[in-house]
Amino acid sequence: MGETKAETYATLEVVDAALPDDKPRYLMGVGTPIDLVEGVQRGMDIFDCVLPTRLARHNAAFCQGGRINLLNAAYTRDASPIDEDCSCYTCQHYSRAYLRHLIAAREMLSATLLSIHNLHTLIHLAAQIRQAILENRFETFAEQFKVANHKGNDQDG
Repeated sequence: MGETKAETYATLEVVDAALPDDKPRYLMGVGTPIDLVEGVQRGMDIFDCVLPTRLARHNAAFCQGGRINLLNAAYTRDASPIDEDCSCYTCQHYSRAYLRHLIAAREMLSATLLSIHNLHTLIHLAAQIRQAILENRFETFAEQFKVANHKGNDQDG
């Protein structure tokens, strides 16, 4: 609680070396896509965090390269989904502009739709990680993911 990312990752490396290989490792309180990838790289298997839904309640959505805050005026007329490549219900049915309208109107549906998207994003990432591990290409996947997710965004996170 309150450690920097570097301190957290260093601690995970120590913990990974100390724990038995045949037992699952549970990491609580980290919930960004990059944290999941970094955690798996350091031996973690299970994750639990309120961040995806908390961000949704604060108008933020996970996107390629980071996250965005849909309250920003730039999305007022943006007819695109949160993420063009996302297959979640929210991205398939609602635009950034409509989501921004719901947020501005203080409509609770906005938090629900953003939660659906954020959770779907993490579940999809977990499936990609699992597939990369099964295909013995996780390290390549992780490095490519980290490069792709260090692009600029309108709300660093």
